[in-house]
Amino acid sequence: MVTIRCREVIFPNIQAVIFDKDGTLEDSQEFLRNLGQKRARLIDAQVPGIGEPLLMAYGIDGNKLDPTGLLSVGSRFETEIASAAYIAETGRGWIESRAIAHRAFDEADQFLKSAPASPLFAGSLEVLQFLYKAGLKLGILSAARTQSVQAFVDRHQLNDYIQLIMGVDQGVTKPDPALFLQACERLGVEPRATLMVGDSAGDIEMARNGGAAGCIGICWGKPAAAHLESADVAIAQLDEIQILDN
Repeated sequence: MVTIRCREVIFPNIQAVIFDKDGTLEDSQEFLRNLGQKRARLIDAQVPGIGEPLLMAYGIDGNKLDPTGLLSVGSRFETEIASAAYIAETGRGWIESRAIAHRAFDEADQFLKSAPASPLFAGSLEVLQFLYKAGLKLGILSAARTQSVQAFVDRHQLNDYIQLIMGVDQGVTKPDPALFLQACERLGVEPRATLMVGDSAGDIEMARNGGAAGCIGICWGKPAAAHLESADVAIAQLDEIQILDN
């Protein structure tokens, strides 16, 4: 067990750290924005006039992506269902609405398959290496699909450091604490010895209600972000996670 310090907050007896992916380890804002815009355009081609309302629902405003918006924090399933609900409001049946949204989402995935990979935030790799060498178990728990999390780990050659690769494929999603408890179980650690690091209120709520040792909020370059007020501590970059002793 190690003692971790973030700014003025100290977390003793820590065995594991679980990270969110998008917005925490991966600088995926541009990709997510492009993905949301493509989905909205494809749906608008079949349901004229729905594109702009969908962009607002996704949290896209021009070149900005709301870190608290649906696209930033929701799972693919939640976003698809929300899109189908907007389609259904135009008078289409629910089955048809679901089908339109699902086809658009699959087509957007295919279109962006060859898009440049989102980079790691600067310094993330070094922090993961440092924490792993200190004897901590490390995991990633994302609202993205598990295959997307695995692709991210493979792409950035993180397999040597990450012992848990977990996404949301069906069933519960963030902020349900069952996800955090399941992640801890897979890592073989108690929640009370595990820290959660994430960029959304959902990450914090999930871990808090799951009995985590602590919740570290991160907003790169802007630690005072209002949506992280419920975290034990908010940081602006991952290297603010320091080990006091081992």
